[in-house]
Amino acid sequence: MNTVQYKCPNCGAELTFDPEHQNFSCEFCDSTYTEAEMQTIAALAVKHDLAVIADEVYREFVYGGEYKSFGTMPELDNNLIIIDSVSKRYSACGARIGCIISKNKEFCQQINKCCQGRLCSPILEEVGAAALYTTPVSYLEEVNKEYQKRRDTIAAGLKSLPGVAASDPKGAFYVMVKFPVDDAEKFAIWLLENFDVDGETVMFAPGNGFYSTPGLGVNEARLAYVLNCEDLKRAIYILGEALKAYPGRTC
Repeated sequence: MNTVQYKCPNCGAELTFDPEHQNFSCEFCDSTYTEAEMQTIAALAVKHDLAVIADEVYREFVYGGEYKSFGTMPELDNNLIIIDSVSKRYSACGARIGCIISKNKEFCQQINKCCQGRLCSPILEEVGAAALYTTPVSYLEEVNKEYQKRRDTIAAGLKSLPGVAASDPKGAFYVMVKFPVDDAEKFAIWLLENFDVDGETVMFAPGNGFYSTPGLGVNEARLAYVLNCEDLKRAIYILGEALKAYPGRTC
C-alpha cells in the first residue's frame, strides 16, 4: 500500500494519504492551504495515482484570503473528488444531503451503482436543498462577516485565559485549544458533572479523538464558535472560572 505522511503546518497533526484514507484534511484546526501546499498535494496524488477527496463545504467560511478549489487544478482531473454538503454549508443541521463532483469516469460509474442501490434522501430535504442552492451570494457574504466577528471574539477571550493556547482559524468555525489540564476529556466530564456558574456550564469536544497517534491531543479540545458574540463571551468567562477551580490543572 502506498502511503504518504504529511504534517499540518499549523497544528502539527499527522495526516496519512493512502488508498483507504484518501485525503489531506485538517478541518479540526481550520487551517487553509496555501497554493504551494495545494501544488504539493496535487503532485503527490498524481505521482502515486491516489485520489484527493476535497471536502470543500466551508468554502464561504474563509477569512483573510481567497478560497481556491482543487477543482481549478487541471492536473487533478482524474484524481479529484469534491464533496459538498447542505447541512454544513447552509447550517441546515440534520439535512443529510449534498453532492459529489468528479471527472473520473470509473469512479462515477461505481458511485452511480451505489446511488441506484439505495433509497433516496427524504423528499423534503431534496426540496429544501434545491431552494438553498439558490441562496444569493450576498447572504453568504454577510454570514462570513458574522463568523469573522465570532472568531475574533473567541480568539480574544481565549487569549485572556492564563495557560491557554489556541490555533488561529483561517476558515470554518472551529478552533483547537490547548488547556493547562491533565486530560481534556476528564475536564469536559468534570465541567458537565461538577461545575457551573449560576447554573450554566460549557461543553466541548476533547482533542485526542482527532489524532491517530496515541498520546497526542490529550490536553486539547475543539471549540465551535457557532453562538452569537455575547454568548461566546459568557462561555469563555465560564471556561476561565472552571480552569481556576479544576483539580487537574497543571499550571
